[in-house]
Amino acid sequence: MGAQGHCDPRFARVREVFENHFAKGEELGAAFAVHLDGEPVVDLWDGVADRHTGRPWERDTPALTYSCTKAVTAAVALMLAERGEVDLSAPVAEVWPEFAAGGKERVTVEHLLTHQSGLPVIEEDVPAEEFGDQPAIAARLAAQRPMWEPGTAHGYHALTYGFLVGEVVRRVTGKSVGEFVAAEIAGPRGLDLWLGAPPDVIARAARLSAGERRTPGGATGSDGTEAVRAAAELPGRGPGDPMWEMARAALDKGSVMNRAMGNPSPGKVKGGANNPAIMGAGWPAMGMVTTARGLAGFYRDLLAGEIVRLDTLQDALRPRVSGPDRVMFLDSAFGLGFMRPATMFFTPGKGAATAFGHPGLGGFVGLGDHRYGLAVAYTMNRMANAVAGSMRGYRLLEAVYDSLP
Repeated sequence: MGAQGHCDPRFARVREVFENHFAKGEELGAAFAVHLDGEPVVDLWDGVADRHTGRPWERDTPALTYSCTKAVTAAVALMLAERGEVDLSAPVAEVWPEFAAGGKERVTVEHLLTHQSGLPVIEEDVPAEEFGDQPAIAARLAAQRPMWEPGTAHGYHALTYGFLVGEVVRRVTGKSVGEFVAAEIAGPRGLDLWLGAPPDVIARAARLSAGERRTPGGATGSDGTEAVRAAAELPGRGPGDPMWEMARAALDKGSVMNRAMGNPSPGKVKGGANNPAIMGAGWPAMGMVTTARGLAGFYRDLLAGEIVRLDTLQDALRPRVSGPDRVMFLDSAFGLGFMRPATMFFTPGKGAATAFGHPGLGGFVGLGDHRYGLAVAYTMNRMANAVAGSMRGYRLLEAVYDSLP
């Protein structure tokens, strides 16, 4: 029958790629949305939202999109900076005095947004009972010492980014990031986008599933361990090679990478990220529940200067850090909260200079490109075994860029 929805004839290649992923069995359920110069040109969906029940993916099926959340949290910080409520160059301790502990008195808000604060890991285990208490989690970080001198290196703050920036937002506004987004971004714009999804949204959300993971030799591993080990043993790889180092870190439960991505751990609750406690918590680094249409609409409105001024956005996109990531080993590049093209945010050639946004664990994509007037989002529920995205998302982006004149 093919995908449902709308696709402008100019983007027929996008529909072909999207449908081919289902034909080859690479997807369970997915949606893809593209705006060009503010106009919707692609709005496709297909498959099942829940593989156990067979519930179909509908036009308004949302999904937990992991780190795509970080771009929305960045927009909140930029809005507050525009209003003069947050000074991005000022010490965090000016609005959050307890944060000065452990030698962090000179850490700035910009350091938080650019993953330079040296706090990628919460040292104390966060219990499941605390998952809904973001100020309590932030207090744990406030008491820590940085792992490196802030401002001298960058390393992906996979989860702590949200608790850190989120506490700054709370101290200034009295609201969580999710409350602010509902009141000033998603609500007024009619975007299907939540940080802290309500019960009715959780009930119709896609249920995430781990995809089949294969080693180059074909053996399957339920947790991806075999695939990671094989990557570490590829010919030509060895100590000092970023892919080798990342693969080795993935096999080490005590590595900074695994600790950064695993505490607080959704695995502490039944169903993991599908649990209502996770989808309703609104963690500002990975807790956004949204539709592809809602996320693409966010980037559309950013590019139109309707969320922050265009000069504010342009400044935020200026890369502050780039190169080898202290946590993930691969090259990453960050403006103020937004990723710029690098290995960790791999974009087709046309977008290599001007794209921005943030991917999400498993393959989710949120992307804007001011040069081409593109706003793009990809949501799905068959998670890829790849930290830096998935080939499905990349193929769809490539088809979009290839469809441009």
